[in-house]
Amino acid sequence: MKDQLLAPALEDGTEDLVEVSLRPPSLTEFVGQPRIKEQLEIALSAARARAEALDHVLLVGPPGLGKTSLAYILRHELGVGIRCVAGPALERKGDMAAILTALEPRDILFVDEIHRLNRAVEEILYPALEDFRLDIVVGQGPAARTLTLDLPRFTLVGATTRTGLLTTPLRDRFGMTYRLGYYDAEELGTIVRRSAHILDVEVAADAAAEIARRSRGTPRIANRILRRVRDVAEVRHNGKVSPEIAQEALELLEIDGRGLEPMDRELLRAIVERFDGGPVGLSTLAVALGEEPDTIEDVYEPYLLQLGFIQRTPRGRIVTSLGREHIGAAVLSDNSLF
Repeated sequence: MKDQLLAPALEDGTEDLVEVSLRPPSLTEFVGQPRIKEQLEIALSAARARAEALDHVLLVGPPGLGKTSLAYILRHELGVGIRCVAGPALERKGDMAAILTALEPRDILFVDEIHRLNRAVEEILYPALEDFRLDIVVGQGPAARTLTLDLPRFTLVGATTRTGLLTTPLRDRFGMTYRLGYYDAEELGTIVRRSAHILDVEVAADAAAEIARRSRGTPRIANRILRRVRDVAEVRHNGKVSPEIAQEALELLEIDGRGLEPMDRELLRAIVERFDGGPVGLSTLAVALGEEPDTIEDVYEPYLLQLGFIQRTPRGRIVTSLGREHIGAAVLSDNSLF
């Protein structure tokens, strides 16, 4: 069975290896997203019963919510091969043609950041997804002719953080679209305890709950914080993570009680102190912070918007009363954040 990574190998670093080891192997072990799990279970059962390829799946949502994990779970549940590639890595039509012709019946092709596919590469996908054929133009000018190759029926699983950037023809070729939402503290607590068991670290229930509370509703962040807390427990203490040790590690990491990190707080302070609370344009804010506009918009703002700390208006970003209150607490006492 194939399990080939066409994107940069995840196994290049220890951290990536640990991240892979924490991924749930099956739907039963996947925590959260109950409605998506229920729908996928039905679709998978139907595909297995008919011995057919699963319909094409589009997974939408912020980074770290489990889109890649779900792609591997689909592969595991169907018992087929998987090929993985990052959308920006596919620069030429020939790259996509080579991948498609190497697929076997019912295989999964996972394309991460599919919204960043080259338009020329994307055009090859249209007949491949709909009619399972590959059209290759041979020659140039009047002598050009089209060679059609039949492809095995396969499943494309696309992952994107920005569905609005997908072209309509590509988006319409997905039979199933699932939008992953943020996790609640209870679900994240379950994930932290499961990950702690895999990492062979003893974590008190209260400590796991505190890590979950500061993880911004995102399993990837919860696992990242857990690894850093484990480091503190092993280096400074006896390896067991108590609530006190978790608190010490979280203060060291400068992650406050709402899950905000230093850059999040700096963004809020910049709007409040330099621009009188806003409104301030994204490009101006980016220059003030020394960050790229896309980074602010895609990395920092979503969680601040979710908390109601900032608002996007036609004139720019403003800090809400909730955001001002949080920053005020930080000014009064750093400890109040923790």
